[in-house]
Amino acid sequence: MTNIYVGNLPREVTEEDLRKAFEEFGEIASVAIIKDRFSGQSRGFGFVEMPTEAEAQAAIESLNGKELKGRELRVDAARPRSEGRRGGGRRSW
Repeated sequence: MTNIYVGNLPREVTEEDLRKAFEEFGEIASVAIIKDRFSGQSRGFGFVEMPTEAEAQAAIESLNGKELKGRELRVDAARPRSEGRRGGGRRSW
C-alpha cells in the first residue's frame, strides 16, 4: 500500500471528490479527509491509499499542482507519523 498526502484542500471538498480525482489512476484502498475534532471542519488535508506504487506515483505526478474547486493541490507520498507527535502538543509530567 502507498499512502498519499493531499494538502491545500478547499473546506468543501468531500472524500468522494478526492476518490473521483484519484480513481482515474487506479484502485483506491481508502480516502480520509482530516477534520478538526471539535468543529468537525476539514483541516485542509487528507490521505489517499492506493495498493500499487506505480499507480500512486502516477497520481502524485499528475495531480500535484492541479486545481480542485479553486485550490491548487499539493500531492506527495505521505511521510510516516513521527513518534513525538501523538500527544497533540500536550506534555504529561
